[in-house]
Amino acid sequence: MLRRASNRLFALVACSVSVSACGKPLTIPEAPAASVPTTAGIDVVGPVGAHAEVPGPPPPPGIARVLEAIDPGRIRQDVDRLAGFGTRHTLSDTASPTRGIGAARRWIAERLTDAGGPARRWQVAMDPHRAAADGRRVTRDVDVVNVVATLPGSMREAAGRHYYAVAHYDSRRSDPLDAEGDAPGANDDASGVAVLLELARILADRQLDATVVLLAAAGEEQGLLGSRAHAKARAAAAVDVRAVLSFDIVGDPRMPSGPPRIDGIRLFSEGLPAGPVDNAALRLQGAESDSRSRQLARHVDMLARWHDAAVKPTLVFRPDRFLRGGDHTPFNELGIAAVRFTEFGENYDRQHQDPRREGEREFGDTAEFVDPQYVAGVTGLAAIALIHLANAPSPPGDPRIVALELQHDTVLRWTTAPEPDVAGYEVVWRETTAARWEHVQDVGAATTITLPWAKDEHFFGVRSYDADGYRSEVAFCGVERAPS
Repeated sequence: MLRRASNRLFALVACSVSVSACGKPLTIPEAPAASVPTTAGIDVVGPVGAHAEVPGPPPPPGIARVLEAIDPGRIRQDVDRLAGFGTRHTLSDTASPTRGIGAARRWIAERLTDAGGPARRWQVAMDPHRAAADGRRVTRDVDVVNVVATLPGSMREAAGRHYYAVAHYDSRRSDPLDAEGDAPGANDDASGVAVLLELARILADRQLDATVVLLAAAGEEQGLLGSRAHAKARAAAAVDVRAVLSFDIVGDPRMPSGPPRIDGIRLFSEGLPAGPVDNAALRLQGAESDSRSRQLARHVDMLARWHDAAVKPTLVFRPDRFLRGGDHTPFNELGIAAVRFTEFGENYDRQHQDPRREGEREFGDTAEFVDPQYVAGVTGLAAIALIHLANAPSPPGDPRIVALELQHDTVLRWTTAPEPDVAGYEVVWRETTAARWEHVQDVGAATTITLPWAKDEHFFGVRSYDADGYRSEVAFCGVERAPS
């Protein structure tokens, strides 16, 4: 049925939309005064509020059951256990069974292996890289050892796509070179590692189309050593890493002033890729805020609202916080879509501080300040994102605005996604000043559509969906122009 939209621009426009699927043109006639059946069977969808780009149907079934399995009690135990290793400094003891980074990484590997059950669903491996002394934060040559758990994808056409959740398991004191004293690192970043461990448990019996990887990285506090070495090795091996979600300092929702932010988390994303960019095309489109990382962040935000997640992200359009860095950065540097999740009210008395008390002030990153219920909510957000990313088809290929002649309508084209379960495509668009996608149009199997919205005043994108309702990230529309 064709609906006359009820607000904003849509109330002013009588729409004519045409699409082409499999070479057969489909036409939606001008909107009549009352809704009537149309031969195309496609509705023109206007905004229905602030969440207009959220799909109308309910989310795919089964995810709610996964979220119900998240156990704050296990998260509490995991954070306590990691803090109990005393220090996890990258240059700390590797031989002791109870203290230091060696004991910590062996325990993490055991927990990930156990999460896979008797079938060993998770393929767990140590990922060592030699870091040479640099005269700054690495005082001697050292093996930086990541712990990697891989859940292979079950669909042949999708298994080559890899989606990462990342957290770092090393810790530090006030002096970044002090590898001996206690550095419990409960919030920074045992909280993130606890997210990985709980994800391993709740996803172990899921059949996911694409491959999911959990990366517990070492050497973050000494300069992103483990994640950078891993990212470079993946790139050198031509592994198709599609998206990276980094969870770093995600355990304490309390604010310096005001009530705790128990239902929110910051989600950082870069607007411009770190690698070479086509500045001419970027300037022409005004696409400074439409990198793949930015689309990934918007996608997670949409999914959280669609599922009404307990913890929802607030989009922060910066690569990271000032004066800090994280394990998503090495992936961004290689052109891989990567984002960072971090709580709002970071307490700097509990970051990179020797545990101590000075008057009324408590210093040190100890486990008592981590809220396991909040970490459980963050884990739920991570699970929603990973399940959707892994089960959705790839985004459509080469989406573009066809700007070959002067016209007020907007013609969009794209190529089909390669997975066999693609059920259709949705076009999304927003005003050029909007942070989120504002409107969505289901176009079925079409690969071309003409919209009655001026291309000069909007950004456009296309996403794929399957029969179960999983949506891909949005592929931002470039511009197809006549040769100059």
